[in-house]
Amino acid sequence: MEKLMRQHWWKALSVLILLYALIAGLLVPLKPNLLEVSPNAAVLGERQSFELLGYNTHFTRDADNLGAWLNYGDGYALKATAVEVLDDRRATATFDFPAGLPTDRPENKRLSLIVSGRTDGAFVSPDVVILRQESAPADLPAVRAAWEAGAMQAGDLTAHPGMTFPYRSLLAETIRNTYFHVSLWFAMMFLFIAAVVYAIKYLRRKARLERGGLPELTALHDVSALERADHWSVAFTGVGMLFGILGLLTGAVWAKYTWGSFWNWDIKQFTTLIALLIYAGYFVLRAAFPDPERRARLGAVYNIFAFACLIPLIYILPRLSATSLHPGAEGNPAMGGEDLDNTMRMIFYPTIIGWTLFGGWMAGVAYRTRLAGERLLRRDEMRQA
Repeated sequence: MEKLMRQHWWKALSVLILLYALIAGLLVPLKPNLLEVSPNAAVLGERQSFELLGYNTHFTRDADNLGAWLNYGDGYALKATAVEVLDDRRATATFDFPAGLPTDRPENKRLSLIVSGRTDGAFVSPDVVILRQESAPADLPAVRAAWEAGAMQAGDLTAHPGMTFPYRSLLAETIRNTYFHVSLWFAMMFLFIAAVVYAIKYLRRKARLERGGLPELTALHDVSALERADHWSVAFTGVGMLFGILGLLTGAVWAKYTWGSFWNWDIKQFTTLIALLIYAGYFVLRAAFPDPERRARLGAVYNIFAFACLIPLIYILPRLSATSLHPGAEGNPAMGGEDLDNTMRMIFYPTIIGWTLFGGWMAGVAYRTRLAGERLLRRDEMRQA
């Protein structure tokens, strides 16, 4: 590990990755979408116009080819008979609704609105228009034919020509915090894994020495391999704690903009706070024992205990909750297509690597600082002796 720490290529790589994440994460625009569709309901068998308020849209550039569809699903859709562009962000879409829905039963149906143009590409606003059917339509085949006639064709939808991040109505621009808040948590996990590995390594070496193994010969003022393992464990735990606190703070800021307050007592917020408090107890425990050997041994055992608590607190219990505001509740995957698209993955996954490498660099600096302090302390003790 110390040989790797003396190399510089991976440190430079971490800085380059984080610069890439910072620049791309803040400058790549969000995909166009709709902020508002008004009204949000329509009456079957009538003509209805909807006012569209766009986000990052350029409706005026597509005034001659802008199309809109209300998507029922199962191959049924309704195409707008007219789309009037008012400005870049405002347009009006008019639909002639058939006498019923393409089903033979009563139904309250939420339809998604799809808008497509050459400049902004196609984008979907899910569940924005409600249609209510009290009973089956009198002429169901004719109704189904009308819905089938409005279905989207192969050339109707166009892709956005540039690189964009997905638009999520609740998150909007705050989706960029994914590269900082979430990736910090992943890096924290890798750092805590490294810390517990060195804690186990310390205990194994200690047990081997107690069974009669020969200790490593070092200079009187130097630090043994056993003590180095303890210093590495402390260094990785400290940086992991720092990343955890930063993750908690960035999450609180994110919660303020999306959920209305910095702290909502969400299950994941609560369990994460407990996990960090458990790790804070690691440093309190070490400070309580002046004897270095006892401090290192108890610290290593506690580090293993803290990591064993971390996994269920952060990754298992929140997934079992049905009330969590975070993605991943009720066992759903937290990094699926609803949360990340391929464009975001191009930045998100490298950012995890960048934060992890940067955290390792910080841990190396902390380790060398502890090592230098230990050596100076021993030299002073030798002089005084």
